[in-house]
Amino acid sequence: MHIKAARNSLLMYINETKKADFLKGKMIFLQGSPELKEKNGIKIGRLSGITAHYIPQYLLKNRLPSWETNCIEDWETKVEAVIDETINENMTLIGGIPPWVQMYFERIVERTGKKVGEVFPNFNLFAYGGVNYEPYRNKFEELIGRKVATIEMYPASEGFIAYQDSQTETGMMLLVNNGIFYEFIPMDQFEGENSVAIPLSEVELGKNYALVISTNSGLWRYLIGDTVKFTNLAPYRIKITGRTKHFINVFGEELVIENAEDALKVACSEFDASIIDYTVAPIFMNGEHSGGHEWLIEFKKSPENMEGFTSCLDTALKALNSDYEAKRYLNMTIGMPKIHQAPKGLFYEWLKSKNKLGGQHKVPRLSNKREYLDELLEMYQSEAG
Repeated sequence: MHIKAARNSLLMYINETKKADFLKGKMIFLQGSPELKEKNGIKIGRLSGITAHYIPQYLLKNRLPSWETNCIEDWETKVEAVIDETINENMTLIGGIPPWVQMYFERIVERTGKKVGEVFPNFNLFAYGGVNYEPYRNKFEELIGRKVATIEMYPASEGFIAYQDSQTETGMMLLVNNGIFYEFIPMDQFEGENSVAIPLSEVELGKNYALVISTNSGLWRYLIGDTVKFTNLAPYRIKITGRTKHFINVFGEELVIENAEDALKVACSEFDASIIDYTVAPIFMNGEHSGGHEWLIEFKKSPENMEGFTSCLDTALKALNSDYEAKRYLNMTIGMPKIHQAPKGLFYEWLKSKNKLGGQHKVPRLSNKREYLDELLEMYQSEAG
């Protein structure tokens, strides 16, 4: 399913744009190690590592890096080895999860003193998945030195669910003939495994749903953990809005990742700022003050007026989420957001401390608990003090 869907996403791009030059050069997908372990007679490994064993022969001659480099476990060592093998090649298609591709690009710029687009003048297509690209777009264009076309993909471990089939339409086309049967739980009625799901024929535009799948590989009514919203119904197109576990609803505000990232985009645009990473957690009421949201943001470019940035972020969240707006009314339930500026590299070091560099690992954006935020703040304070 994964190989076929990834191939078809590229064919759809070629069919729509009539651009196929990227096939003449080298391609890379930054991925986990393809080395597999065996448990109870079954080979197991990372999704990207497993699929590496099934790359069609006709693609192997243009594919980088080498098998040996792909097998390097230490992410920092692996990135340097990938650069060694690609820096003098005619790279035309680059793919991967945005934060890890960003690291690859930054190291290329550091090594060469040139933009990625100069090092790879024929690089013209970026394929990505795993996280929302929008928070990274400005930084990528800065590192590359120009805009490149992008294809978003949704290759979950449980199945290849969707891919971007058009450069002009919003969302990814849901793959309804790829071995997966879909059901959807409206998030305003979400009660975990006890939720009532609806079929694909009953979904509505612009509504958040938790995704439930049954597959021909044996999964049965599995709650995948992602939330999606339909942008089109003919054909069905979706966009990922967050995670069923990564949201904040301590006070009934129902804040999802889509709200947070859209609001950040507004505030960054207004105050000429850009971010690298962030996480948000609740501030629990203690009898002395109202509750709230505490943000830890690592800025690539910090806003000159943090108070204004915070106010703009709050205003944007109100406009995007009526439940948040209601809870913010007169500061009665939720107060103004509290923002900390994280030092450069804090999120990277936190992931490194947990052995979660590279692959499909990502910083948790929103949480109903303070576990992640408190760990990061403790690391920050220990380094500062």
